[in-house]
Amino acid sequence: MTSPSDELGPSGRPGAAPYLSGVSNLPAPARLTVGIISAGRVGTAFGAALEQAGHVVGAVLARSETSRRRAAERLPESEILDLAGVVARAELLILAVPDAALADVVADVARSGALRPNTLVAHTAGATGVSVLAPLAELGALPLAIHPAMTFVGAEEDTTRLRQACFGVTAADEVGYAIAQSLVLEMGGEPVRIAEADRVLYHAALAHGANHLVTLITDAVAALNAAIEGHDGQAARATATVDGSATMLAERILGPLVTASLRNVLELGPRALTGPVARGDAAAVADHLAALRTLPADRAGATGIAEAYRVMARRTAGHTDASADLLAVLEAS
Repeated sequence: MTSPSDELGPSGRPGAAPYLSGVSNLPAPARLTVGIISAGRVGTAFGAALEQAGHVVGAVLARSETSRRRAAERLPESEILDLAGVVARAELLILAVPDAALADVVADVARSGALRPNTLVAHTAGATGVSVLAPLAELGALPLAIHPAMTFVGAEEDTTRLRQACFGVTAADEVGYAIAQSLVLEMGGEPVRIAEADRVLYHAALAHGANHLVTLITDAVAALNAAIEGHDGQAARATATVDGSATMLAERILGPLVTASLRNVLELGPRALTGPVARGDAAAVADHLAALRTLPADRAGATGIAEAYRVMARRTAGHTDASADLLAVLEAS
């Protein structure tokens, strides 16, 4: 009987087949030739991580000058080819494109005629499972959805971040899950199974926690800068500290506070709540809203900060035994 390790991948060397042995204990994958579409922040991070695990990124698609430069810096030994060239070379094809573009890219790959049977095809979109890859599965590909719960900046640190991240993985069957989990473990991440039907909810949770955090801190910085500068503008900022250092003062004030709050909530959940809403101090919350409504409209987003505070405070009150007085303040328009 032929053992899985004797089977050859599309290139004539051990390919995807060794993944199929010992599904329960996640075997070490064979070395694969990887193709990446496209050379954006996520694609190059995946490529660098897979190369560190011993795979070879043979080719990448990089249409823009920025993408070509990023590919040259992050994946210097990979060839830059057109879509068909990347697909033809790949034993593992990574579709690292935005969610909105994924279906069109899948159609382009299917039309290219370059996809070989048994090619592993993984996309990195968050809100989509493997159903979007159905046209490629019909051509004999093994579909995978592997999404890192991480943000990227397009630099070397992205690969380090992958080693600290969880990945939402979805597959069509247990073999696919074993392959996806093995790839994630090789990159140093932690695989987490997400059912096909739950991908949108999974992605919404990540966007709410990460993207809206950026908005929240941006608003807090704007309000704090207004408090530091007072009525004298930048002149007040220069004397706000003992040494007169005004560089990113609002960010320096908020940094330790929000870092501690994030650590506390990840460890304690809603029990980490402090402040006037947690104390049920309706008068303090009303004063906060009044102060935020005085922010000048020329500050970025200032006109919406008070309303954002009210909505978030109302949601926060839902985690407490809020008094009627506090709820009345938060329900006011």
